[in-house]
Amino acid sequence: MSKLDKDQVIAAFTEAYTATNGKAPTIEAKGGWYSVDGGKNMRLAALNDLISELGASDKAPVATTKAAKKKVTAKTKSSGFSVKSFYADKIQAANVGVTLPR
Repeated sequence: MSKLDKDQVIAAFTEAYTATNGKAPTIEAKGGWYSVDGGKNMRLAALNDLISELGASDKAPVATTKAAKKKVTAKTKSSGFSVKSFYADKIQAANVGVTLPR
């Protein structure tokens, strides 16, 4: 993983945000977390990801981050694997006729 340069990422994000929204963003930095226009706090890598999203769409950064999070949660839930059901099947296969614990 490459290290991100804070100054370069913030400068590029400011340019993309200004081009999209027509005004410069207010970026507050606190302990490695960055808040854009008083919105949700995010890491530097998330700001770097938003640069490409701002250049591709005319939406506000808050809307794009919510859409990205919805896509991630949909991918994680689609596996259909459950640890609870796995061990229930394992117990019943090893011990025929046993009832499962609560």
